[in-house]
Amino acid sequence: MKDLNFVLGIATFITGFLIAYIIKGRSMMQLSKAAEEESAKIIEDSKRRAETLLKEASVEAKDRLFKMKSAFDAETNETRGELKKLDKRLNQKIEKLDRKHDLFEKREKDIIEKEKEIQKEAETVDRDKHKYDQMIEEQKSQLEKISGMTTDEAKDLLLKAMENEARHDGAKMIKRVTTEAKETADKESKKIIATAIQRYAGDFVAERTVSVVPLPNDEMKGRIIGREGRNIRALEAETGIDLIIDDTPEAVILSGFNPVRREVARISLLKLIADGRIHPARIEEVVRAVEKEVDQTIKEAGDQAAFDLGVHGIDPELIMTIGRLKFRTSYAQNVLQHSVEVGFLCGIMAAELGLNVKLAKRMGLLHDIGKAVDHEVEGPHAIIGANLAKKYGESPKIVQGIAAHHEDVPPVSVYDQLVQAADSLSGARPGARKELLENYVKRLEELEAIANAYDGVENSYAIQAGRELRVIVEGNIVKDEDAVMLSRDIAKKIEETLTFPGQIKVIVIRETRAVGYANK
Repeated sequence: MKDLNFVLGIATFITGFLIAYIIKGRSMMQLSKAAEEESAKIIEDSKRRAETLLKEASVEAKDRLFKMKSAFDAETNETRGELKKLDKRLNQKIEKLDRKHDLFEKREKDIIEKEKEIQKEAETVDRDKHKYDQMIEEQKSQLEKISGMTTDEAKDLLLKAMENEARHDGAKMIKRVTTEAKETADKESKKIIATAIQRYAGDFVAERTVSVVPLPNDEMKGRIIGREGRNIRALEAETGIDLIIDDTPEAVILSGFNPVRREVARISLLKLIADGRIHPARIEEVVRAVEKEVDQTIKEAGDQAAFDLGVHGIDPELIMTIGRLKFRTSYAQNVLQHSVEVGFLCGIMAAELGLNVKLAKRMGLLHDIGKAVDHEVEGPHAIIGANLAKKYGESPKIVQGIAAHHEDVPPVSVYDQLVQAADSLSGARPGARKELLENYVKRLEELEAIANAYDGVENSYAIQAGRELRVIVEGNIVKDEDAVMLSRDIAKKIEETLTFPGQIKVIVIRETRAVGYANK
């Protein structure tokens, strides 16, 4: 029974398993069929979509291809147009080149023909030249026989004659130019001085034409001006000097070319400020009193200068004129002190030469007397001074020495030369006219260097404080006629190179030296 039940159980299990398997197989078949249908549907959809995409891509590709073709056609047409233009230009250039080539060929033929003609003419010229050379040689031989000189000797003779003639003409020209320069010197010098004054820096002019009067306070300016300017007008009218009242603190400026009047104005204003009473009547009173004081100062200065030099018997008016030089400067050098120096130097040199010492001193003291009134009288100060000396009874020698100290008239005596030398020494010594020693020495060295740069110059010496340059030349190199031209060349070079007051005399000295030795 147990075995039967066991078998039945197994049979039942197998039967159930088979039934379940069959049911599962059917279910799987149904699912597979549904999956196949779904797959077929998806594939169909994919095909439709793929066809759509292919159609769209084909349309887009055709559109791009059409655009690219249009752009390419436009670019191609533009390039073709440019190529046509280039082709046209090239054809034109080729035509021009062809024409030029034809022209060059024609010119080349013409040149070849002309070269042939020139060659023929050159051959003719060579034959003629040879013929003429033979004729010239024959003529030279005949001339040498006739003159008794060789060609070189005749050439040297002709060159020397031409050189002498040229030097003679040059000397005459130099003399003529020098004469013309002397005739026009006065006019040109005035023109040059006027131009220099206009262009000169104002500092120098202001330094020598103005005086500054200090004030205790700025309120004093109003009192000096006065009501409606009556005080300042009275001061200017009485003194002849311009008063400048500006923003300069605690100062009044006096401006004028006359140094004596400017000094009177300065002292008068100082006294009025100290007194405190400033009105037209008081101004006139003070100016008159100060004029007397200044005149007394001038007289004392003139008497002192004459006393220092031991010069007596000078007219009182001339003494006053000498004293006025105390307020006059020349290149920042006080003219009265300069005149006294010149007087002493003239006396010393006159004593060394055995001349009249008192006459030389008197001439030296009075030589610049014209500078005291040269702003009032027209003309060179030397001529003005000579006229003053003559007016006040000085001797003809004194008058001549004053007039000739700058060679406004030619010097005629040794006293005239003494005054010139003493004037140069006093004016040109280092420091006398605000010239530094280094500048002074440098100017002398430059003078000598200019002269030494010329051929044939053995040595040179700047003397008389640079007013004279003596040049020693070698006699075997520089001839007598060359010495004149050398002096002119050196003088011209100095004028172009250096700046100096007055004039510099250039003297070229040529000498022949014979040296012998005695031996034992």
